[in-house]
Amino acid sequence: MATVATTGIGVGVTKLQQLEKPKHKSLFLGQRLRIRTSGEAQCSARFNVSNPRVVQVFALGGEWIDTVHNLFVGVGVGLPCSVMQCGDVIYRSTLPKSNGLTLTVPGVILALGTLSYLWATPGVAPGFFDMFVLAFVERFFRPSYKKDDFVLGKKLGEGSFGVVYRVSLANKPSSKEGDLVLKKATEYGAVEIWMNERVRRACASSCADFVYGFLESSSKKSAAEYWLIWRFEGDATLADLVQSREFPYNVETLILGVVQDLPKGLERENRIIQTIMRQILFALDGLHSTGIVHRDIKPQNIIFSEESRTFKIIDLGAATDLRVGINYIPKEFLLDPRYAAPEQYIMSTQTPSAPSVPVATALSPVLWQLNLPDRFDIYSAGLIFLQMAFPGLRSDNSLIQFNRQLKRCDYDIVAWRKSLEPRCSPELRRGFELLDLDGGIGWELLKSMVRYTARQRLSAKAALAHPYFDKEGLLTLSFMQTLRLQLLRATQQDYGEAAKWITNLMAKSGTQKDGGFTEAQLQELREIEPKKKANAPRNALASALKLQRKLLRTLNESMDELNRRRKSFWWSRWIPREE
Repeated sequence: MATVATTGIGVGVTKLQQLEKPKHKSLFLGQRLRIRTSGEAQCSARFNVSNPRVVQVFALGGEWIDTVHNLFVGVGVGLPCSVMQCGDVIYRSTLPKSNGLTLTVPGVILALGTLSYLWATPGVAPGFFDMFVLAFVERFFRPSYKKDDFVLGKKLGEGSFGVVYRVSLANKPSSKEGDLVLKKATEYGAVEIWMNERVRRACASSCADFVYGFLESSSKKSAAEYWLIWRFEGDATLADLVQSREFPYNVETLILGVVQDLPKGLERENRIIQTIMRQILFALDGLHSTGIVHRDIKPQNIIFSEESRTFKIIDLGAATDLRVGINYIPKEFLLDPRYAAPEQYIMSTQTPSAPSVPVATALSPVLWQLNLPDRFDIYSAGLIFLQMAFPGLRSDNSLIQFNRQLKRCDYDIVAWRKSLEPRCSPELRRGFELLDLDGGIGWELLKSMVRYTARQRLSAKAALAHPYFDKEGLLTLSFMQTLRLQLLRATQQDYGEAAKWITNLMAKSGTQKDGGFTEAQLQELREIEPKKKANAPRNALASALKLQRKLLRTLNESMDELNRRRKSFWWSRWIPREE
């Protein structure tokens, strides 16, 4: 066996020589260690030493160096030819150099799939960045207040969970910069502080401008009070504006500041309602994109911001953050029955309580796609759309009556219209005419928002891309809103025509091609009806599976009850307390 070696110190000439078998052999992890004794000649040639004893010392040193070298290299993981005597030594400079990164099709697909999952709604990567970076940094820059800094003013509202006041700062009683809104919340206050801080970081334009929130530590009061502060943007809600006889023309004045030089009529009213609905859907899209479901969308919780001239969402006490599972408890719902969707629950009742934060965040895209919880808010927004189009449905009693009628029609709004249209009042007929403008695209949007099955409803993004909003309405959109609308319309394609084309192609192909259908077979497919529910299976396997489901359901309920108090307020440590 030959190898390339160098002879003559400093000469650099190579020749072939036969390797000699080592005189001393030892085993280390299956690899023989070579102790060479040829160091005498090398040392005498290199250092020109004539003393035999010195030569012997250098020879022993060379042997030990070779031994240590083989100890670390000759263990089966070194270069195959230089260590294991398997052939000619090949210089590394003659080997092809690797660029360090090799792109393959499976690797690219895996990388793109991982990135898509990390950024899918509600966003794993943004969630970790928001919670562990932005939330931490924000604590050092946000302003801090205490209850002595405020002077209470006019009471703006009162509910079951708190009282809302218009307040001013004690050191700036007459300054507009000190105009704030304060809410004393005795329940769900911690949830509302968390949600408002999340919204402020992720989608500030969707909700009212939140400033600060803290827990009042008072020993005199039995129940703790959470103080939440927003900047005052206006006291008019959509409910107040809708109840006016001048609606929707009173909103036109607020949005533009002037009255349009257009005749009053259905076309003008329709364009104003388009603007309101688009702003509501923009706000919902911002919430849903960050993993928050409001669960209490109604005109009373939509406020008009005088500064930005847009509608914003308020009152996040019933909201749930499905990115980390805050304020989500299985088989518990918080809703207003007048505007709630038929399913009442935003998630399947079989969904267990949220696990630890990293696990919940990592699994959130899967649970979101399985349940589509944002469709709950879309149904409520559809009812608001219905109220704006039909003046007769703007009172609570009339809306409750409508829900009963819709339930009798199996939540089919087309059947509801057919049952009322022959004998409807002039107000209802005017509402139908308004929605039928431009080929009935308003009615099509309404149908897609109030469907019984949540999965069949449009998302906020898809609704914004609906042809109903092709005309931008009366309000001029900002540059970013225009870009978002163009992107949504480009990505939300209508595949109905493509499906019809494929169906016709399959019908024409008949049985001449594999997979083709005849007209008779297509007709049979259209007439297929869902099978009726069969009787309960009596075999042993089905009984065992049924028992297993009961055990799992009981176990989940028990674990949820045990973990409710332990996990419900772990995030309250982020809420500052007044000292």
